[in-house]
Amino acid sequence: MTPDQAAREQSLGGIYVLAAYLLWGFMPIYFVTLAPTSPWEVVAWRILLALVFCAVLLAVTRTWGRLLALLRNRRLVIWTVVAGVLIYVNWQAFLIGTLTGHVVETSLGYFINPIATVLLGVIVLHERLRIAQWVAIGIAAAAVVVIIVAVGTVPWIALTLAASFATYGLVKKKIGPAVDALSGLTLESLWLIPIAIIQLIVVATTTGLTMGQVSGGHTFLLLLAGVITGVPLLFFAAGARRTTLTVVGILQFIAPIMQFLTGVLILGEPMPAERWAGFALVWTAIAIFTVDSVVHSRRQRSALAAGVSDPV
Repeated sequence: MTPDQAAREQSLGGIYVLAAYLLWGFMPIYFVTLAPTSPWEVVAWRILLALVFCAVLLAVTRTWGRLLALLRNRRLVIWTVVAGVLIYVNWQAFLIGTLTGHVVETSLGYFINPIATVLLGVIVLHERLRIAQWVAIGIAAAAVVVIIVAVGTVPWIALTLAASFATYGLVKKKIGPAVDALSGLTLESLWLIPIAIIQLIVVATTTGLTMGQVSGGHTFLLLLAGVITGVPLLFFAAGARRTTLTVVGILQFIAPIMQFLTGVLILGEPMPAERWAGFALVWTAIAIFTVDSVVHSRRQRSALAAGVSDPV
């Protein structure tokens, strides 16, 4: 590949990643339009329809062989089961937050997710952190304490989102490139089918299912749940392997920023001074974290160009 081709591929990767985060940023608006469907019913349909969407793509791309090969690898199958459980927890917490008037709190979860990922790397992988990263973690922790003390409630939705997605990322790192995005989403959705069926049965026997009961437009939007789930994941997978981690790291804040603005400006969720203070601390931590990541990345490139390894 020529330098020009490599540059084009990297730019294309950035566009794909940007598209993924923009779609994720718009998700709260999409899910809010599904009212009066409960979070439990939405997640159940999301699982079932994501599997249908993946099956169609596997048929069109003729990649069933790759999926069958993965099923013969016991270690990878177990990891996809773990990934499926984690993404289920993430989806359910996100839908509960979005459909119960806590979109701002869901944005908080994705704001602190990168910092949670780094902290998980220290705890599980015994990675070494730079001073700036420790400072960012400390400020983020202080932000959570401020919100708990000032607002009087534990932001469990935000903490669940951050913890589940950070752990999901760790599992994906363990799996590595052995499982492509489409096969991974297919298996993760497949393992969750029993949970989806149970949730639909419970909803049907209690509050009643809304699929096909509200309006034609509502049914159409609910049927799009599989596509809405799968498309940004595929965009992200296509982009992440083409562009740099620095680009991915910077662009990842687009989604929570959009979610925050949606909650405050469109849905009119309350933002008392105490909550602003907590978010200000989070944004300070993110700024320190991002600047440190960019500076470290540049130092690494300079060191590699000079033939010297960066010890930090």
